[in-house]
This record gives sequence, structure tokens and C-alpha cells, in this order.
Amino acid sequence: MNLFGFEIAREKRAATIENPTIPVSSANFMAFFGVNGTNLPAVTVDSALTVPAVAAAVTFLSRTMAALPLHAYRETKDGPKRLPGKIDGIVHDAPNDGQSSFAFRQYFWQQVFTGGRGLAWIERGVRDPEALWPMDPTKTTIRRTNGRVTYEFSGKTYEAADVIDVPFMLKADGISHYGPIALASKAIQLAISMNDYGSNYFAGGGVPPLALEGPLPAGADAVKRAQADIKRSIDAAKNKNEPVFPIPAGYKLSPVGLDPDKGQMVEARRFQVEEIARGWQLPPVFLQDLSHASYSNAEQQDLHLVKHLIGQWAEAFEGELDLKLFGRVRVGKYIEHNLDGLLRGDFKTRMDGLGRAIQTAIRTPNEARRLENLPDLPDGDKLYIQGATVPLGSQPVAAPAGSPSATSSANDNQPDEANAA
Repeated sequence: MNLFGFEIAREKRAATIENPTIPVSSANFMAFFGVNGTNLPAVTVDSALTVPAVAAAVTFLSRTMAALPLHAYRETKDGPKRLPGKIDGIVHDAPNDGQSSFAFRQYFWQQVFTGGRGLAWIERGVRDPEALWPMDPTKTTIRRTNGRVTYEFSGKTYEAADVIDVPFMLKADGISHYGPIALASKAIQLAISMNDYGSNYFAGGGVPPLALEGPLPAGADAVKRAQADIKRSIDAAKNKNEPVFPIPAGYKLSPVGLDPDKGQMVEARRFQVEEIARGWQLPPVFLQDLSHASYSNAEQQDLHLVKHLIGQWAEAFEGELDLKLFGRVRVGKYIEHNLDGLLRGDFKTRMDGLGRAIQTAIRTPNEARRLENLPDLPDGDKLYIQGATVPLGSQPVAAPAGSPSATSSANDNQPDEANAA
């Protein structure tokens, strides 16, 4: 230290808590004793799936998207018709020799809703695609060279036109992506920490960490022996299911840490379910959180799911399939989900909808029967409408009273006296 031009040696002290150069803040104080104040666990896909709300979000969305009926269509003058050939079989039945359509799409959507990207490469034949094969996004390298995007996977390079690619959210470079687990990592970290704390707390018999107060023995070994004696007493009481255990005279045990009730642990864990639901844009009712649900708002959440989530992801997948399977010029061919498949479990709503479609000439009876996997019937390909529904102005007009037409009509309604005689 320089004082009035003279160099004075600074006194050196040991790194103790009395050192005035060490600020006595909570973070430094805890670090001095080897305790890290913020030690949240790292979040990976595997660790995130140990949180029930995350696993529920991923499995619900991936299974729902995989269960939607998916077909290839061709536009004709008589309306859309199922496209014959391999393409409809690939998207509806089996994309490849080893997977059904459900298994393939479930794996695809699991990658979207965990790491943030679903990939599959197209095996092409002479004229039409032959199969769709899944790609592991964690082992795929995506590059853009001279404006062209390529995918390197399993030692091969695929052009963008040969890869089905659905990202959860793209970054600014248009190549990298964000995943829902990465975006919701802080909420998932907190949920994992609460899971660990709860499991450790109840694994210890509901006994929080304790501090032993009193005249401690001299020497580190003696302190450890005293600590071990107290621990054995607590364990013995827990194993024998006894509420009381002895401690030496002059000593006292005090809990260390936060009481779960005072920390509102139950409420905090329920709030984390809502936070995780936001990460996947899911209504909480689909993560088995019915704390704020009623009959009316649960039904509205069902509509929200289809309009604002399932329908949008279905559109993204359809757009990729249309572009990559048919090219930019599709010539009336397209792939489409049938979102009515979500009503498969609601028999009454499904029957009411089909009945109304038949009665208003929107569907023929056979079209409705095919949706229920029932055989066609004779005359079932005609459109029907209720007879009480007629065009405006075609109904008969009543004649004014006293007019000849009204009189003749009234006489026509009287019985013939001659015939009666």
C-alpha cells in the first residue's frame, strides 16, 4: 500500500470469516462453509421426463397427434377422393417395414415435444416414395450451404427436399431450434428440486435436518461420535414407530431448513404443473390438474386444444408432407388429418353430428357409415333432407275468407249428401 509516497507492507490474514476483505453477505457466508446457495439440477430430456407433468405433456400430445386419422387425397370434380397407391398406405398404414403409422408418428412427435425437432427421411422409388424412415435429431447435423439446407445422418447427406422436418421453434438463423424442455428448463428445475426435497423428506420419516445445541465435546472425533449417537436414537425411534427418543441432558435438537407447510410446498408443486402446461401451450386439465376446472370451462379447454394446438401442429405436419412428397406443384394431391377422429371416444356427440349431417344433405348415409367402419347399404349414396324444409315462397298461400276459391274449398270438404244417402 502506498501512503505519502512510502510503500507499506499490507498485513496478510488467513482466509477466515474475520477477514475484513471478505464481505459477510449471505452468498459468501454460505460459500465459506462449503454450501452452495443455488444448486439447481441440470435439465436434460431424461431428467425432465422424471417430472410427471412433463411426461404427461409429452405423452399426451405425441399420442394424440399419432392417433389422428391421416390420409392422402386427390381433388376431383366430384370432390376429394382417397388417393390410390403407395402414398396413402405410407401415411395411413405403415411408413416403413418396421413401424406402423401410429408408432412412427408417435416417435416423430416425441422428438418435437422433447428436444424440439422431428425428422424423417424419404426413401424414393422410380416414381413414388417408397417409405418414411425416422431420424434421431440428436445425431443429425443440419447445415446451410449457398442457401441449400442439408441433413447429415448416419454417414449420409440428405437434401432438404428428402427430409420431413417439423421444429418446435426455429432460432434466428433458421437452422437451429428451441425445444420446449430447454425453454421451460427453469420451471422444470424447480419441479425436480421439489420432487427431490419431498422424496428425501419423507424417506427420512418426515424428520427435517436437525441441529444439536449444547456443550459440544472437545475434538472433531468426539463431535462425530455425538452426532452418530443422536442419529442412531432418531433412527431407532423411527424404526420402532415411537414418537419419543432420548437425548443427553443439557442438549436440544432444533430443525434446520424450511417447514414444507410454511413453504406452501403443495401449492408450489401445483403451480409448477401450470407453468409446465404453459411451456407446451396445453390447458392444465390435460395434465390431470382439475383444481380450477368446472364442467363448462373443461369443455372450453377441449375446444381450445383442437383449435389452438392440435390443429396447428397438424397443419405443420401436413404442409411438410405435401411439399416433400408431392413437390411444389401438387396437381390436386394433398395429405390431411381428420380432426373428427378426436371425437371417437364421444359416442353421443359423434352420432348427433353424423345425424345432423345426413338430415341437412351434407353427408350421405353411406359416407357416415364408412366413418364408423360400417358396410354400405343400398340407396345409401343419395343425399337426404327433411321434408318439412322447403324453399322460401313455395309453401301454399291461404285464400281470403268469402272468396269463390275459399267457398269451393269449403264445399269440397263437405260430405256428398247424395252419396251419403
